[in-house]
Amino acid sequence: MERIRSVELAAHVGRRARVMGWLASVRRLGAVTFVVVRDGWGTVQAVVADEARLAPLADVQLESVVEVIGHVVGEPQVELHAPEFRVVSAVTQQTPVQLAKKRLDVPLPALLDHAVIANRHGTRRAVFRIAAAAMRGFRRALDADGFTEIQSPKLVGGATEGGANVFELKYFERAAYLAQSPQLYKQIMVGVFERVYEVAPVFRAEPHDTARHLSQYTSLDVELGFIDGHADVMRQLERALRGIFAELAELTQVPALPERVPEIHFTDAMRMLGADEPDLSPEHERTIGAWAKQEHGSDFVFVTGYPMAKRPFYTHPDPERPGSSCSFDLLFRGTELVTGGQRLHRVEDYRAALEARGMRAEPLAAYLEAFAYGMPPHGGFAIGLERLVMQLLGLPNIRLAALFPRDLTRLSP
Repeated sequence: MERIRSVELAAHVGRRARVMGWLASVRRLGAVTFVVVRDGWGTVQAVVADEARLAPLADVQLESVVEVIGHVVGEPQVELHAPEFRVVSAVTQQTPVQLAKKRLDVPLPALLDHAVIANRHGTRRAVFRIAAAAMRGFRRALDADGFTEIQSPKLVGGATEGGANVFELKYFERAAYLAQSPQLYKQIMVGVFERVYEVAPVFRAEPHDTARHLSQYTSLDVELGFIDGHADVMRQLERALRGIFAELAELTQVPALPERVPEIHFTDAMRMLGADEPDLSPEHERTIGAWAKQEHGSDFVFVTGYPMAKRPFYTHPDPERPGSSCSFDLLFRGTELVTGGQRLHRVEDYRAALEARGMRAEPLAAYLEAFAYGMPPHGGFAIGLERLVMQLLGLPNIRLAALFPRDLTRLSP
């Protein structure tokens, strides 16, 4: 008999069906016992009126893998009657976290220590289905706009953006590094496809121990050529977000994205904040997010024109505002979600920018070669997937948006 998934059971009312999954709960109510089996798509309830039918389950614990064959009825709900059970893989000890309860009431360290089991809980599964849908919507939106998906190397010979925040490892007889981002490669690929995107892990050896930082996270990267300025990149980002939210709408409540996301220049933001800083602090971001909500009714706000001193060497300067860049951050509910902007595209500008920052051109020879042979004005952005999910669902810690988070102290599971 062919195995039926839980979501397919309703189509088999009136027939016998075979279901396989994990033993999720056993509830006895008088003379009737309700056995719930969970598979990868949902749950199936089997109703047992004959105690003898429960014999195969007598010596096993929850999360045992079982097979159930029974008669499918549709009233009052779709369930299996007169079931026959077979244990496929027996569990003989209690799980380290209680999965049968509606809420996974476990302290964060314990949840992460036992993530291999805790991630089976319905609330955890829902988080990762939402993350998967976000990636699916991202891809669909960009495919529709003529982008090509790429996969760039994660082992690189030097830091992508300069600095020391890279993980070094031994690569045969020399040093290599885990990629901080696909930035240089996606720019190079603009010279091949004009429009590219990537969904992949990136690695940041930044000594942050906060609720919003991870050492490894999933980056949704985009780069597009033949732009007139960073505003074109912002419009592309808005289209990508609409694609993501359209895919998520059936799974969770999504925020309204304005037809045009409000924006504020960095210098105007500093004036509003009564501050004079080279970058925005988390407190600044929350204040600007509250301003956008109050003044524009928007959960989103662009902050443009960050100081060049705080942007990577490839960032295009604003020709009309010395010291400012043609770049932006997108804040979502008071937290930075996206960084992007226009890049330099002339090789001589790159050489000048590297010299001004005291950076050597030789390690970037392959990168600069692309610009020596013709690159159009271009720009791009990167969305942090886990941070998007965290903000969307109101999770208190970004580690709850990662399957197996990596941070300052955690390399397992």
